[in-house]
Amino acid sequence: MTLNILLSFAQFEREIISERTRDKMSAARRKGKWVGGTPVLGYDVDPRGGRLVVNEKEARCVREIFELYRSRGSLASAVCELASRGWTSKSWKSKRGIRHRGRSFTKASLRLLLTNAIYAGKVEYRGVVYQGEHPAIVDAGLWEAVNAEFHGRRPPKTQSTRSQQKALLSGLLFCRSCQRPMIATYSGKAGRRYRYYVCQGARQKGWKSCPTKSVSASLIEDSAVAQLRAGLSADETRAELNVADADWQVLGEGDPEVLVRALVEKITYDGANGSVSLELRVRGDSENEARS
Repeated sequence: MTLNILLSFAQFEREIISERTRDKMSAARRKGKWVGGTPVLGYDVDPRGGRLVVNEKEARCVREIFELYRSRGSLASAVCELASRGWTSKSWKSKRGIRHRGRSFTKASLRLLLTNAIYAGKVEYRGVVYQGEHPAIVDAGLWEAVNAEFHGRRPPKTQSTRSQQKALLSGLLFCRSCQRPMIATYSGKAGRRYRYYVCQGARQKGWKSCPTKSVSASLIEDSAVAQLRAGLSADETRAELNVADADWQVLGEGDPEVLVRALVEKITYDGANGSVSLELRVRGDSENEARS
């Protein structure tokens, strides 16, 4: 009983310490103080701790990024321009000496940069913006103009839920140019739904970064299934893949999804010439690849 009482007091003390720590950090944020986290492009953490100092070289890049977006008005276009310049996000070193290299900008990371209140000399905490202790590196009018545009583009919330779509090649289809997965998506017009696969690299870095971009879902799915059935119609091919005749009768005449999932390891699409390559999952130790 004594041990249980001591453990209860210890647990209570830990909860009190955690609550006081959260309250102290919240009060510091409301005062505009830097309380830690990943450094952002344009600022360095003061070696003495507790505040941000301006990195002039990076600050010039941040100002140019804001001007670039305001002049073009498109995240995809700005991402392509930053990629051509070779600009990346913040490179920094942790207290343990671990080096974190900057990454190429995507539409998501660029949007986070443009909407970060730190660049206007402020701190945002739980939806409320407070005046920060660090100096601003972007003019307040420019920051507000860019963010007003983002808020104006935000679509209204609706109660409807996005319906699940049937994607035959989901998880199997890759872009040959970018070596990135192609994601199944769709668009609607006049009550009709148009399905297609889009390169993940093109979505993140802009359409100009990938020659493949997107492809009609029905077109590439029909091509893959027809190529697979034509290749496996030969006895020699089935023998190399260790597919029994009884299994082929079931797979060849059955559901295309069952056929693809059972035999296909990876599908590669080359948007430059429209070719589709299938890497088959071999039942055994040998491997085979059918191309067209």
